[in-house]
Amino acid sequence: MIVRLVERSDHDRWLPLWDGYNAFYGRSGDTALAPEITAATWERFFDPYEPMFALVAEQDGVLLGLTHYLLHRSTTSLLPSLYLQDLFTTADARGKGVGRALIEAVYDAARGLGLARVYWQTHETNDTAMQLYDRIAEKSGFLVYRKLLD
Repeated sequence: MIVRLVERSDHDRWLPLWDGYNAFYGRSGDTALAPEITAATWERFFDPYEPMFALVAEQDGVLLGLTHYLLHRSTTSLLPSLYLQDLFTTADARGKGVGRALIEAVYDAARGLGLARVYWQTHETNDTAMQLYDRIAEKSGFLVYRKLLD
């Protein structure tokens, strides 16, 4: 298995992973992301002015998983923060080190940029993923609040 930056030619293999990720979080059917959001997300990975990146895990020509991360400013650091926004593996790849390899590749990207930390969030019911996260990171203690505006 290799973990690498996504390439334009990966789109048709990346899309089912992206759709699977969104379905996992209840964004499918009537609540699916608008196609223009998916299209814009894909294009951002290749725009040198966008601080958004995509990695895929591949084995024998099959994409097993994806992760997306982005850089953003912080009020507490001169350097940007690295936020791991999306992580998904196929059902067959779960428990086989794919998720860990993707996260480790994000850690390597952060180190390559001279950044000291990577952070992410997950849903409180994502018990399977949290078993991995508890082994390779620490809980920050922060809770996420949000308000959807009309």
